[in-house]
Amino acid sequence: MKEQRICEEDWADVLVVGAGPTGLTLAIDLARRGVACRVIEATEQRAINPRCNTTSARSMEILRRLGLADEVRRAGLPRDYPTSIQYRTNLVGEEIFRIDLPSAGEVLTGLGKEHWPTPEPQHRISQLYLEPVLEKFASSLPGLDIERGVRLVELRQHDDHVEAVVNVDGTTRVLRCAYVVGCDGAHSTVRRQLGINYQGVEAIQKFVSTFVRSPELGRLAARDSAWTYWTYGRRLASLIAIDGGELWLNHVAFPPDHDTHHEDPEQLLRETVGAEVEHEVIGVVRWTGRQLVAERYHNGRVFLAGDAAHIWIPVGGFGMNAGIQDAATLGWMLAAVHHGWAPPDLLTAYESERKPVGEQFARAVGSAARASLADVSADIHLPGSDGEQARAELACRLATTEPPRYSPDGFSFGYHYASSPLVVGGEQQDAISMGGFQERAQAGFRLPHAWLDDDRSVLDALGPDFTLLRTDSGVDVEPWIDAARERGIPLTVVDLPGRWPDRYPTALLLVRPDQHVAWMGEADAPPGELLHTATGHLAAHKQ
Repeated sequence: MKEQRICEEDWADVLVVGAGPTGLTLAIDLARRGVACRVIEATEQRAINPRCNTTSARSMEILRRLGLADEVRRAGLPRDYPTSIQYRTNLVGEEIFRIDLPSAGEVLTGLGKEHWPTPEPQHRISQLYLEPVLEKFASSLPGLDIERGVRLVELRQHDDHVEAVVNVDGTTRVLRCAYVVGCDGAHSTVRRQLGINYQGVEAIQKFVSTFVRSPELGRLAARDSAWTYWTYGRRLASLIAIDGGELWLNHVAFPPDHDTHHEDPEQLLRETVGAEVEHEVIGVVRWTGRQLVAERYHNGRVFLAGDAAHIWIPVGGFGMNAGIQDAATLGWMLAAVHHGWAPPDLLTAYESERKPVGEQFARAVGSAARASLADVSADIHLPGSDGEQARAELACRLATTEPPRYSPDGFSFGYHYASSPLVVGGEQQDAISMGGFQERAQAGFRLPHAWLDDDRSVLDALGPDFTLLRTDSGVDVEPWIDAARERGIPLTVVDLPGRWPDRYPTALLLVRPDQHVAWMGEADAPPGELLHTATGHLAAHKQ
């Protein structure tokens, strides 16, 4: 192979390796912040098998900030398709338990929104449909280039830039950039180049996932439509509606030491459905659910995000959504350094913020998966009163374990950076749980949502960079404006009516570009010192 010489068009401020949801979200965020970005992807075409099938509420909030939420919500399942979860002996058998959740259409029309803890509830959409929306939008942005069929071969770090050696159709090129972000999945070339290993549990469960086209299965399911049907045949299985009609994904779980190569996908589908249905197999994947987090999230000018940084059993799509959170955190930091209003040291906070979250999520997701995969009595299949009693007992267990998994508000709104060096006043916190969060502003946490009089969310009122929320109009904010101007820090001041004292309990709240609270307090705080801390310059005194 011959290597082409370096030329100016081979320069990018940030090189993103991997065009999945994490990489595309990061690239969009960077481009919208005025950072030239190049995305390279080794594959020419997207994977044909569905992977993640849920975009979390927090991910939808991030996409809302990027201007994409409505378009994403209109993709995936039909607008009126139920997103409920059913638990059955098999698809045509007895119902055991169910969780009813709103359709995309109900969310778009705002049905019940006064009770939502977010302006953007979670959305059921297969990655098959999410990625094209993200890539089309990304391709329309100036300063953002996406190249497929480009495989990373080597990284060479220098003091002031990185050289990425890539292969394109047998010819190597050298791309130069200020920073590289590896969003290239569980088998990340970037992570291997850095010599960073995963730590954790190598195998929690094995799965056989079969993607099928079956109008007959769609008609059968339409008798009582749901997004996911959990069934308890020979093995626990989940049958997921991909398009609300003929496309279905059948996940079947096995113990971690089971040899799944001998499992017949056709037989597994019959067991899930409880009947023979005419179908076409589009793809079969045999895989292992893990609980792993990278030893480090960066080395020098190179960073890891998404599955390159953490992989765990994909219960509820938490892996992809954690990757989108990674992108939201790293994006503003890279942009701040690029534009010169934050020092390069700011970027070290990415690991100190996101790695603890990844570790806590891994434990929480692993615990949720083990609870869901716990043994179920075969008596649920019995006729008569014995079967009814067994199903009732299982329903009681499911009522405890399952709702937090399918409405994981703690995952979306309870993760935090309270111990970050960029946060002042963060307090010791309990471990993150799937269902636990507070609708009260806290240092390090995402700013709680509330609806304003003009039908916007408080999150919509925030500026693109730092925002100073003022709940007491009597507080003088000129010192903050002057301090930000002197330091070149972009700051938007927003007056927030003081009608939510329990939600926003202080006169001032300093909110970061990723919508997390950097500090909250009263008028006597030192603005210059606090702004310096929030942008990675120095440690402020605790306020």
